[in-house]
Amino acid sequence: MLFTKASEYALLSVAILAKSDTPRNVEALAKDLNISKSFLAKILQSLAKKNILISHKGANGGFTLENDAKNISILEIISTVENKPIQVLECTSDINCCPNNPNGCIILPFFNKLQNKIDGFLESLTIENLIQS
Repeated sequence: MLFTKASEYALLSVAILAKSDTPRNVEALAKDLNISKSFLAKILQSLAKKNILISHKGANGGFTLENDAKNISILEIISTVENKPIQVLECTSDINCCPNNPNGCIILPFFNKLQNKIDGFLESLTIENLIQS
């Protein structure tokens, strides 16, 4: 499980928005983070579609958090921008379908336990934790 640039930019953007009292537009955020405006726009729109952010229209528009930072988990943000569950092992979750071992995968139980720990940890961390550290 490697966090992609999309995850990194989403977390950075949401952290900035959590500290802001007013909507921030994509252009300003992209400039602050020194990243592609078009790539960031796609990320922020995906977060708005999942009700993590609110998109405000108009001259003073931009994005704000939909909920309090303490109610937005890191797991929720990463899963949203990656558009799939984050996985430690890119493999089947069915022990009996291992393509490398027809008798069942011997390492999958370990990685499933690790995945559960990571999911629980990322679910317990919020944007509030992120901006306070």
